[in-house]
Amino acid sequence: MSRSLYLLALYITEHEGSAPVSSGTVAERTDRTAGTVTEAFHDLAATKLVEYEPHEGAALTDAGYDRAQQFHETYVTLSWFFRDVLELPEYEQEAMEMAGAVSPTVARRLAATLLEEPSQNGGE
Repeated sequence: MSRSLYLLALYITEHEGSAPVSSGTVAERTDRTAGTVTEAFHDLAATKLVEYEPHEGAALTDAGYDRAQQFHETYVTLSWFFRDVLELPEYEQEAMEMAGAVSPTVARRLAATLLEEPSQNGGE
């Protein structure tokens, strides 16, 4: 299980609404089952990254928020790359799945490359 996927989905969903966020809501965003998300919430609660209440949902702790914010920065960069460079139709889902697998250094370098003038990175 990738904690990053669930932390990121929780982070985005909390920003769109309010906490706690239900397992079902995160399941829809991550294309997972509610049971899988509930299990992830339990694991994340054990590591103090979320507070979880059955039948209520989960909310990020301060530590969880900080970690999720890092994943979100990578997610934004990957989304941009997947949409504008690779022209993937499901760029947001792909970026969400990969955000935890890309180091912050790689994400920063990718963002810097994307921000370069087209003549500097081989474009017209």
